[in-house]
Amino acid sequence: MTFLYKNNRFFLFFYLLLFISCSKSDEQPAVVTPVKRNVNLSHFDHLYKEIGFNGKKAAIVCIYSEFPAYEPLEDPDEGISCVDDVARAMIMMTEYVKVYGNEATSLDKMAKMTEFVLAMQNSNGYFNNFIFSDKTINTWHPTSIAQLDWWSLRALCGLEAVYPLLKTDPDIAQRIEQSITKLKTNIRRDLPISSLTTETVDGIEYPTWLPQKYAGDQAALLIIGLLKNYERTSDNDNLIMIDALAKGIMISQKGDANHYPYNAFLSYKNQWHAYGNDQANALLKAGIALNKKEYVDSALKEIDNFYPKLLQSGFAEGFFIKITGSDYSEISRTKFPQIAYGIRPMVSATAEAYRYSKNSNHLTLAKNFSAWLSGSNDAATAIYNYDTGICFDGIVNATQVNRNSGAESTIESLLVLLEMEKLKQ
Repeated sequence: MTFLYKNNRFFLFFYLLLFISCSKSDEQPAVVTPVKRNVNLSHFDHLYKEIGFNGKKAAIVCIYSEFPAYEPLEDPDEGISCVDDVARAMIMMTEYVKVYGNEATSLDKMAKMTEFVLAMQNSNGYFNNFIFSDKTINTWHPTSIAQLDWWSLRALCGLEAVYPLLKTDPDIAQRIEQSITKLKTNIRRDLPISSLTTETVDGIEYPTWLPQKYAGDQAALLIIGLLKNYERTSDNDNLIMIDALAKGIMISQKGDANHYPYNAFLSYKNQWHAYGNDQANALLKAGIALNKKEYVDSALKEIDNFYPKLLQSGFAEGFFIKITGSDYSEISRTKFPQIAYGIRPMVSATAEAYRYSKNSNHLTLAKNFSAWLSGSNDAATAIYNYDTGICFDGIVNATQVNRNSGAESTIESLLVLLEMEKLKQ
């Protein structure tokens, strides 16, 4: 009896092991479906270079690369890289992680680009823009002087964009905070918002308290940076500056739904240009975040009235207007060059409008503007290559494309694609 019991236990144990072994051999490894990425960083990674700078591991993004080899090229007057593009890339990488997750490589790139931007802050609190390949900072070229200009404002936006993702590192977080505090002190001092007086030139009213006195485009970039800073710090000085900038931008909005230029926001005095024309985008962001309906309404007027006209008549690089009586008309228009930096602001604004309104017309506008990259343009040529990540530097005319691919075009096209990816989520 004992022998049978022991043998039965042995056979039961043996068959159990056999069953487990067979079950394991039949199992298939778990299939991990790769994330399909419509946003290709390959060319951006080609332009991205890590360097030692100011005693830190830093990174730059090379300004130019020329067809067909696309090797990075240094400009003898400006340099190899600039704050304007690196800060823009920092913003792009934050959008990238929103779509694809907080990957270690993305965060590492952000941190190293942040080190470059921080090191480019001049002792006067503003930022020099360009650096040469020998790591000499260009302090003398007009587009690199440390002053209240595009690159200093872009630095603010870039640093505020990456801060939430890098703040777990106390050292870099503190240095970002100190850098922004110095910059904001300058902006408060130099932005003439204590007296919101306007100026009328040839019958057209302009605000006089924006960056460069009249620059609505730069005011929009500043609003975006200050809004991020307010969300982080609750500094009420930001609200005062944002409101003043928004009022100036709204004064620069001309025409109406039925009259030229159909609620377009002028970029600078009587000029509209496509590049950097982020006024609608900035007003929407600020209006939604701060519950300012007048900002939102003004932004939607440009989106609903001017943007469709621009699509119907074909893209423009820019135009100048005049006023006769109460009617605006066009003095001159330039159709080319057309660049990704001219398309991205309209994609950003229409995508923001769709998230706010859920109006399918806004989604259609976003799709139509973004289609410029894939060939819906005057040259009938795909400007962005999904396989290589190369975005051409622009359309020269209806039959000629600039096939070079520098930092600005690359990053702005990626921002367009990321905006459209976010709309799918």
